[in-house]
Amino acid sequence: MTADVDSERPGERPDRAQEAVGYELFRDDWGIPHLRAADALTLARGQGHATALDRAWQLETERHRVLGTSASHLGAEAVDWDRFVRRARIADTARRCFDRLAPETAAWVTAYVDGVNEGLAEGAERAPEFAAVGLVPGRWEPWTPLGVWLSTHILFAGFPTKLWREEVARRLGEDRMTLFATDGPGTAGSNGWLLTGARTATGAPLLAGDPHRFIEDPGVYQQIRLACPEFDVVGLAVPGIPGIAHFGHTGHVAWAITNAMADYQDLYREQVRRAPDGEVEALGPDGWYRAHAHTETIEVAGAEPERVEVIETDRGPVIIGDGPGAGGEAAEGTFISLRYPPRVTGELGFDALPALLRARTVADVDTALDRWVEPVNVVLAADTAGSTLHRVAGYVPVRPYANRLRVIPAEDPAYAWRDGETVPLPRTEVDAAAGMAVMANERGLAAPLGVEFAPPHRARRIRELLGADTGWTPEAQAAVHTDTLLASSRRLLSLLAWAPDLGPAAERLRDRLLRWDRHMDADSTDATLYARLRTDVVHRLAAHPALKGVTGEDDPWRSAAYPALFRPWLAAVPRIGYALESLLTVGLLPYEDRSALVAASAEAVAAAAEETPPGPWGELHRLSPWQALPGLAPDEDAIRPGVAGDHDCVLSTSGVPGVTELFARGPAARYVWDLGRREDSRWVVPFGASGVPGSAHHRDQTPLWVRGALAPVVTDWNLLHRTTRDRTPHHRTPHHRTTHHPEENPAMTAATEPVAPALRAAVHEQKVEGFGTVRLVPVDPAADAELLHRWVTEERARSWGMADHTREQVREIYEFVDSLPTHHAYLALRDGVPAALFQTYEPDADPVGECYDVQPGDFGVHLLIAPAEGEGTVKGYTDALLTAFIAHVFSDPAHVRVVVEPDVRNEKAIARMVRIGFELGPEIRKPEKTARLAFLTRAALGLGLA
Repeated sequence: MTADVDSERPGERPDRAQEAVGYELFRDDWGIPHLRAADALTLARGQGHATALDRAWQLETERHRVLGTSASHLGAEAVDWDRFVRRARIADTARRCFDRLAPETAAWVTAYVDGVNEGLAEGAERAPEFAAVGLVPGRWEPWTPLGVWLSTHILFAGFPTKLWREEVARRLGEDRMTLFATDGPGTAGSNGWLLTGARTATGAPLLAGDPHRFIEDPGVYQQIRLACPEFDVVGLAVPGIPGIAHFGHTGHVAWAITNAMADYQDLYREQVRRAPDGEVEALGPDGWYRAHAHTETIEVAGAEPERVEVIETDRGPVIIGDGPGAGGEAAEGTFISLRYPPRVTGELGFDALPALLRARTVADVDTALDRWVEPVNVVLAADTAGSTLHRVAGYVPVRPYANRLRVIPAEDPAYAWRDGETVPLPRTEVDAAAGMAVMANERGLAAPLGVEFAPPHRARRIRELLGADTGWTPEAQAAVHTDTLLASSRRLLSLLAWAPDLGPAAERLRDRLLRWDRHMDADSTDATLYARLRTDVVHRLAAHPALKGVTGEDDPWRSAAYPALFRPWLAAVPRIGYALESLLTVGLLPYEDRSALVAASAEAVAAAAEETPPGPWGELHRLSPWQALPGLAPDEDAIRPGVAGDHDCVLSTSGVPGVTELFARGPAARYVWDLGRREDSRWVVPFGASGVPGSAHHRDQTPLWVRGALAPVVTDWNLLHRTTRDRTPHHRTPHHRTTHHPEENPAMTAATEPVAPALRAAVHEQKVEGFGTVRLVPVDPAADAELLHRWVTEERARSWGMADHTREQVREIYEFVDSLPTHHAYLALRDGVPAALFQTYEPDADPVGECYDVQPGDFGVHLLIAPAEGEGTVKGYTDALLTAFIAHVFSDPAHVRVVVEPDVRNEKAIARMVRIGFELGPEIRKPEKTARLAFLTRAALGLGLA
């Protein structure tokens, strides 16, 4: 950035042009993609293409997980998953389901896949993971998105829990089978709530919540906008899946889901044998019959390939048990098959997805969801007319209740599914008197469909919070999202209150915890003390003789009968931790034993606390997300922040009680859908819109997510940055502008009349005392060509390299710049009069990035001050403009350090930079000049980290 006389020539290196054509890609200030096209098929193709650019590594990770080929580049640790998906025949099921799609849905999914394939190569060039493992992007097939959906959700219903119950029944007795029933490892839940107009400030409904899933990096949800003449929808998409399935707002109707905790998958204990001809036979209700069997090879990076025999009986694929040996006798060992709806019916529910995009009323959403299959969800929806919906959607087969509980014998016809019959799905009216509906995985609307549900604490607390006000706004929903009351602590604290014969230190601990407000706040040391007590109690329960059959050396986790993939569901200590509240209440131990156990824990924890006082909960309770290939990002520590909350809080950040306070499951997104003004809606994800390590939008939402804040949902096209490419110009100058299109108008529009700078929407506006109001507005290449040509061809601007350019050449340069996603150009207006040209760029996408070590959060700027004429000649003119420019740059939390590169001869500009707070860097040589790098950090201005 230079001032008054000189400024540097903008960079020479563009990003490659997009391969996909026919759609427009815009981004807001958080890098969130907003897509617009002339029709739904072109839009789907654009969605696939944009996702491939932002999430190439994630997409390829998911494709390999579908195919069972992850170990080929990730090594032996991925073999367990590869073996499971091959045995479960996930890819084959996806092919079947694709073949049964309605033709128009199949064409829509295929268009998305075409876009993915067009963008993967470019996306892979941006993602360092590909080079790290030597992986080349493969080709997506039309059915691949269905496979991604299925592999992502195959464990949602928690069928491995049936293995745990089976072991509990065998070891502790049939009457103990559901002793540990609670929301346990491997399940996924969410919070969701609907407020009718009677409880909102605007009189229009609000829909809000947060899906709790295993948090992955990159995130499992992608904020996106999809617009064409048929619809204009914002929502949370799943990368690899077209459309918006779970959480969306069409401008007319909005919907959201939580896991219904329904049981719709069964495990059958199979008897299999090898026939003399080598084929596999299985025992069914009518006797022995020929089962499907074939062998596949799993390639393993750094190890020998592994062969797996894929067997499928009439019930379903055999997912547990190696192939039987020769001899014609029933094989010994455990053979268990999985029966799941898409494998049986060939339906996955994808026909619902395009219908949801076109929905304009609650009735439309309701009709679309009649086609939903998996996973089974509780749904809330509301529209602008005030209508509401509260129902369950999905496919639950009719079969005996025992199927839900445990592994059942394959040869017994009593446990067969009734052909074509499904359980009627519950629905209810939203309580008009209460003005709200809540869904939090509790035993509520979906109770007839499942066995284990989440404790009721989250649902009760949400109702309590919402019931306290009738003027709710979108901004105020953060108070609900981030509530940290741990209601499940009540039982343990009650036993502590009456614990007998405590020593002095334990009495002090008891008194302290009984005064505690029971909020798991990040800065609370009492929360840490409670967590210590809880952990000790869990371990003492695990050592109690009453649980000896499933703990210690007898822990089912140690059993060789089950694949390692299912061990999280079979480990006793986590099961005890999740079920602690119920285990301390009834059924397992007499009251005296429970009280004595808690007293012993109090003594132990109190003694430890005297030696090592508890620190803040947030120092212990840190995010630990899943990454397919960790360690490549330059900011790895940034994804492990300390966070408030706990398993049963509304802010459900769930560690593994008794094992670790690190948490991998929590809010994978947060959203607020406003049915009165969609532009007042809010959303946030744990990391950012980009899946590319080191990019500006890779981690920029993390500070918001940690503190419970939300980013605005931008619906005004004027406030977005167009990144669609134009290949025609030969000159490559950094810039990126906001285009001008009517708000909420998704149609492809004809060219409009040029808009004068003073009438354009500003990206930044600031009143500078004694100077006037400074507004930054996007450059319009056509409308501003004459002005820009006059400025850049002056002698003082020679270092910009356009001194001999014609007006048309200048216009062409800025039209090209307009297409770049990494560079922006603005006119700075002083009281409505153009005063400067201000350009920004991402250094790693610019030649300057080749001249120094680019750091995460670096943001480059160029500045050309307009000729000072007449009354414009005022003292401090440039400093006043710089005040506004710097404020604009640092308003984006992703920008940590400003980078400038004035000509070394421009001593006046360099002195100004130093005076402001810039730290001088080395000299660098560029084709058009020798420049001096300088850097300005947030800290230098006393701003700190955003």
